[in-house]
Amino acid sequence: MSRELVWIKQQRFAGWGCSECAWFFNPPSALAGKSYDELVQNFALQRDKEFTSHVCSDHPRANSTRGKNAEQFKLP
Repeated sequence: MSRELVWIKQQRFAGWGCSECAWFFNPPSALAGKSYDELVQNFALQRDKEFTSHVCSDHPRANSTRGKNAEQFKLP
């Protein structure tokens, strides 16, 4: 399985998730950083860390998840 971190856009959700399962990144409500650039960097580091450590079998995708109207965009 070759999973990728993708941007998912659905009717009721837009955010980062896994291309192979139902995992999505749920960012902390309080992001830390002394500057905007540091805040963005910390967000990306946390997102990437959680993506790397998640186990797809712990987040099975329901048949209705990411239906025909869902869009996925890969990171460049």
